[in-house]
Amino acid sequence: MAMKVKEIADLVGISVRTLHYYDEIGLLSPEETTDSGYRLYSNNNLMMLQQILFFKELGVPLKDIKEIISSSSFDQHEALVRHQEMLEKKRNQLDKLINTVDKTIKHMNGEIDMTNKEKFEGFDFSHNPYEEEARKLYGDKAVDESNAKVKSMSKDTQNEAQEEMTRIYTNLASIRNTSPESNEAQVAIKEWFDYLNHYFGNYSLEAFKGLGQMYVDDERFTKNIDQYGEGLAKFMCEAMAHFADINK
Repeated sequence: MAMKVKEIADLVGISVRTLHYYDEIGLLSPEETTDSGYRLYSNNNLMMLQQILFFKELGVPLKDIKEIISSSSFDQHEALVRHQEMLEKKRNQLDKLINTVDKTIKHMNGEIDMTNKEKFEGFDFSHNPYEEEARKLYGDKAVDESNAKVKSMSKDTQNEAQEEMTRIYTNLASIRNTSPESNEAQVAIKEWFDYLNHYFGNYSLEAFKGLGQMYVDDERFTKNIDQYGEGLAKFMCEAMAHFADINK
């Protein structure tokens, strides 16, 4: 039975505007549009919308989802099996992180003792969800070198890198309302530049500037970075661009 756009929006829990946008970009077009302009969605449309939302949940950009589901080789059943595998892996990691948070709270309350190693259980450095974008921007060689460097890290070094990253992000978040071109901001962003080059390979000034731009162009980056403070991604983007420009 065909359903109107408002019915679909209410059923799924997304906005009518989102469905209109999916139609505009050719991601999900209704089976039929009536003479009076009503969009009518079929059961096949619903199944495809489910696929789209699964891909979104796994952090795949809309432009990539469109390319995937438009491919002649796309198999919905096979995709569902892969979704299940990846979501179960994601759930397992989240369970470990939740357990780490719980133990950390108890440790801070003096209820249990916690080793430094236990403080970082659940963090996964083996997979980079932004690798495809990085390859497009910087090429396979740069990304492969970075991956090799990460894989060669000991667990202690990985923990050290995580702690240092948190410290730098926290510091940047504390000054995000200042000018990104200020001396204070530039000193702080240089720490980020040095950090990336120390732990993850050779970042040129151009690559550093491009990475900063990705922080605001890719909503996944923005969301993750802004957890430290709203507007941090934009602040870092501007500070990184200025740093690259004045150090050429």
